[in-house]
Amino acid sequence: MKRVTGIGGIFFKAKDAPALQAWYKLHLGIDVQAWGGTAFTWADSDGKPDGGSTIWSIGPQESDHFAPSTAPFMVNYRVEDLHGLVTALKAEGCNVLDKIEDSEYGKFGWVIDPEGNKVELWQPPAGQ
Repeated sequence: MKRVTGIGGIFFKAKDAPALQAWYKLHLGIDVQAWGGTAFTWADSDGKPDGGSTIWSIGPQESDHFAPSTAPFMVNYRVEDLHGLVTALKAEGCNVLDKIEDSEYGKFGWVIDPEGNKVELWQPPAGQ
């Protein structure tokens, strides 16, 4: 079974999220949207969209989105078979969170790495 196929998103917390978002927008040209981040569309060598995107987002330090991890970041990895991977990770003794979300954006699951970082596993909807 293929496991991780790419990075779906990078999320991190900031002491002053609006100020940091503005800095990245002004100085690095990142098109930060009202929700606090942007979607970088994947493209082929000719610049044509290639069926995927990577989310980049800054949130408030007080957010509990990364819980139970206390790390100020979380990486979202794309996977092809979330349920199969979660089953394999549990069999290997990994700390897999029981909750799996299924939404219009795809399927999401989480595992805690050996250093306590929450890792998000994302199976995109078909065609993405």
